[in-house]
Amino acid sequence: MTSSTNAKKTITDCFYEGERPLYALAETELSHVRFYPGESPLKHSRDLLIRDCSFMGKYPLWHSDHVLIEDSHFTVYARAAIWYSQGVTMRNCLIEAPKMFRRVSNLAIENSRFTNAGETLWSCNRIRLENVELKAADYVLMNGQDIEIDNMKLEGNYSFQDARNVTIRNSHLASKDAFWGAENVTVHDSVIDGEYLGWHSRNLRLVNCTIRGEQPLCYASNLVMENCRMEETDLCFEYSTLEAEISSDIISVKNPKSGHIKARSIGEIIMDEHCITPGACRIETGLEDVA
Repeated sequence: MTSSTNAKKTITDCFYEGERPLYALAETELSHVRFYPGESPLKHSRDLLIRDCSFMGKYPLWHSDHVLIEDSHFTVYARAAIWYSQGVTMRNCLIEAPKMFRRVSNLAIENSRFTNAGETLWSCNRIRLENVELKAADYVLMNGQDIEIDNMKLEGNYSFQDARNVTIRNSHLASKDAFWGAENVTVHDSVIDGEYLGWHSRNLRLVNCTIRGEQPLCYASNLVMENCRMEETDLCFEYSTLEAEISSDIISVKNPKSGHIKARSIGEIIMDEHCITPGACRIETGLEDVA
């Protein structure tokens, strides 16, 4: 996924402003370049190596292919910076602008920090994120596909809505409504902190994870939980089909649809008149079959 660049020209210690100052630039290395207010300075560019540059205007890299960006700064004014592009690698960057990355394919982001990541990484595919921090990240990674993540810290709600084919490792997600409608998602060795986790998901697998927040994992199809902890979780698994092995206590479980739940203890098991498949889910605490 790493971008290849064929830089043959160099632009160093310059500044640009206005609209499209370097439109369709190709095969160029940019170093210590400042892009002042304006729009689309590098639109339709290709094969760029961007190092230690600052972006202070909107839409800098639209329809740009094969771009490597290192040690650079996207200010709050560089909103919607990289859209409709492919073959982009970003390393050691600070991104203060919202709506970064949309409809980008073959994207790698490493050792970078997003301070205002609302609506970032929408409808992107073939994504790799490593050592990334995202704050104020509401609706991040919506409709993404083929995503690999290692060591991500996320603070923002509604993450990964309708995402497909996602693997996450060693991460901490503080996110209400994470993974709504998501499909084929596996999360290893991570913490997910936020209510209403994984509603309407399909093929969500959680391995060695800690889950926090009320009413998690309802309306889920083919949910798998392996050696997970659940903290302060109540009204879990309503209308879900699942195989769950929980190493901790659960406050309450309500009307699971089918499958098997095993936990250290469950404070309350609710099977009321709205349970659509009574008896179809086997529930155990310890070694004793309780329902």
